[in-house]
Amino acid sequence: RKALNHELSKLFNEMWDMDVNRFMPGRDYTIEVQGKAGSVQQGDSAVQDNAARHLFHNVNEERLKSIKTFSTFISLLDNYETSTGVEEVVTPEEIAENNRFLDAILMTGVMRLAHEYLLKKNLAKPNLADFKYQLYDIWFQLYARKEGDRPDSCGFEHVFVGETRRGKQILGLHNWVQFYLQEKRNQIDYKGYVARTNKTRPDKDDQVLSIQFSWKGSVKPIGSTFIGVSPEFEFALYTIIFLLSEERVTRETVKIEEYELQIVVCRHGHHIGTAYPVLLSTSCE
Repeated sequence: RKALNHELSKLFNEMWDMDVNRFMPGRDYTIEVQGKAGSVQQGDSAVQDNAARHLFHNVNEERLKSIKTFSTFISLLDNYETSTGVEEVVTPEEIAENNRFLDAILMTGVMRLAHEYLLKKNLAKPNLADFKYQLYDIWFQLYARKEGDRPDSCGFEHVFVGETRRGKQILGLHNWVQFYLQEKRNQIDYKGYVARTNKTRPDKDDQVLSIQFSWKGSVKPIGSTFIGVSPEFEFALYTIIFLLSEERVTRETVKIEEYELQIVVCRHGHHIGTAYPVLLSTSCE
């Protein structure tokens, strides 16, 4: 595994501590990890369900609605056609919603810290309006997931909303709010946690999880996600790693709180292709 990136670990811990909008386990939400997921291949439709109940036992919805970064984030989740190959149509209302969301996150300490860091590295424009334009391009600019096809995807849709390919494969969907809302509508079926080799089961206070689930008729054998963090935290984290590297796939090992993680960011030209955390270990093990 790659050596720990101390500079990014320090920055991301400051952001973690500054994330006043983060939901706290046991206080703002409760999860039930239940059973360990069985082994399954991508595309399998029949899969053992080792979790009879939802992953999210409860979430403080009042808090979700009252925090601007969450409420503007939630308004974006229904703006996408999840099938790849189907061209996205972006309405003026949706563009306004994207802008409202970016305006909300740019007001937070987490995003301010990210902006300052990127400025020091000459990777962002000093003016917040220019930085917002840069974020828009990275996350919301449409592109074709497969070469030469119609613009059917964007970084935001892939990472936060999720996509399906030919009804057989789940792409992306690495966000806990989307997971919770889909689960509440019985669109997602949580199948159990995915354990790392020779590690015990996760507990209900873990804020990074690997899980297995089905959605829209397909199974995701393993999906990795932060739990409880704010949208601005994830945006800041992935944007920083994306801008620091020109590589097609970047993997940075960082320690945030008790979690040793590999943050994976894949680029699609000038835009984010995908981004997610992989839990390597927790210091309490």
